[in-house]
Amino acid sequence: MQSVQIKIVNTSANPLPQYATEGSSGMDIRAALNFPLTLQPLQRILVPTGLYVEIPAGYEIQVRPRSGLAIKHGITCLNSPGTIDADYRGEIKIILINLSSEEQVINPGDRIAQMIVQKVERAELARVEILNETARADGGFGHTGKQ
Repeated sequence: MQSVQIKIVNTSANPLPQYATEGSSGMDIRAALNFPLTLQPLQRILVPTGLYVEIPAGYEIQVRPRSGLAIKHGITCLNSPGTIDADYRGEIKIILINLSSEEQVINPGDRIAQMIVQKVERAELARVEILNETARADGGFGHTGKQ
C-alpha cells in the first residue's frame, strides 16, 4: 500500500490520529475539549481537535462520520464528507449534529470523526453545445425503479 506524508501539529492532549486496524481507510480524530459538551437533539456544534495539517499538493483530507457514533448515539458530521484542502492551515474542527431524540455528551478525547487522505484530480472543463448520448440519458433520482 502506498502512503503519503502529512505534516501535522497537535496542540491537544490527545494522541495523533491513527488507523484502528490494518485495513482501515480512515484515521480517528478526537475532540480537543477541556470539559464535556452536551448536544441537545438537533443541535449542531463545532468541535475543536487541536490538529493542524500540511497536505501535499494533489491531495485532500476528507472528514467523515464514525459509524459507531451514528448508530449508537445518533451523532453524525454535517457537511459530510468535509473537505480539507491542501492550502488550508487552520485548525481542523468537526461539525457534529445530534440526530437522536436525547441529549448526547461529547467528552474530552472522544473519537468524533475520521479522516481519509485522498488524491485529487483537477478537471479541465471543455465547453460544448451537445453531449454524447447514453442509455440513461437524463434519468435522475430513482429513475430505474424497484429491481
